[in-house]
Amino acid sequence: MMKIILTGATGFVGQNLSTFLQNNDLEVKSLSLREEWVYPQNLNVIIHLAGKAHDTSNFSDDESYFKINRDLTIQLFDQFLTSETKDFFYFSSVKAAADTVDGILDENFEANPQTPYGKSKLEAENYLLHQKLPSGKRLFIIRPCMIHGPGNKGNLNLLYKVVEKGIPWPLASFENKRSFLSIDNLNFLILKMLQNEEVSSGIYNLADDQDVSTNELVKIIAHISGKKAKLWNINTSLIIAIAKFGDLLKLPLNSERLKKLTESYVVSNAKIKSALELDKLPVSAKEGLGKTIKSFQN
Repeated sequence: MMKIILTGATGFVGQNLSTFLQNNDLEVKSLSLREEWVYPQNLNVIIHLAGKAHDTSNFSDDESYFKINRDLTIQLFDQFLTSETKDFFYFSSVKAAADTVDGILDENFEANPQTPYGKSKLEAENYLLHQKLPSGKRLFIIRPCMIHGPGNKGNLNLLYKVVEKGIPWPLASFENKRSFLSIDNLNFLILKMLQNEEVSSGIYNLADDQDVSTNELVKIIAHISGKKAKLWNINTSLIIAIAKFGDLLKLPLNSERLKKLTESYVVSNAKIKSALELDKLPVSAKEGLGKTIKSFQN
């Protein structure tokens, strides 16, 4: 039986992925990197999920991103290189490549992150890619876009609360397209990579097959909530000015959050689908989003 160690196993992705892999007859154990830790023996795969997430309120100390996302990853990877472990999965982020995207983000994009979060992820990636991999080992750098699923209280939950209360969506004048990744598709792709020995080392973007605009998302939430979608087209320059006030006064709507809510960010999943010889992922973007949104009603 394949033996897998997960770091960050108590997080949203870790809990879901661990359960999913165990349900598919794989042995999964967790490794906490919070205290003193020892690299485990007799394992086939290490999936490194532990990391410091992007803080949109901008209260985080910059150096903490590098200590956790870069330095811990380097320590773990150095031990992997001299171990018997065959595969190393590093969960990075599309934000290691770019904070904003014109067109479609693929793995060949010249990385230029602007935030400490993105920079720390990229520095970890660069270290891993510049080490000589011993024969028989594989390194997968996983760049997921925004992950969601039942039990995940992220920006989708904030949007749900706005629509569910009947509050009009005031940012409808921003036309955008966004890629999402449902936890079901993430689990499916990681399992397929584990099962397929032909997949070669490298960087892989993970995203659902279709992109969705925020306005479409508001309509999906309204439909599931039994509400009428209220979309307000307020002048974009007025909204941007309000967000800039938010930066100064530490209001809930600041420039960073406005960007997150209204920017286009489309991610290509063509490389991973080609590597796994897949035509499409099991869950469509709208199905996955619907499942997540329904979970907010409970």
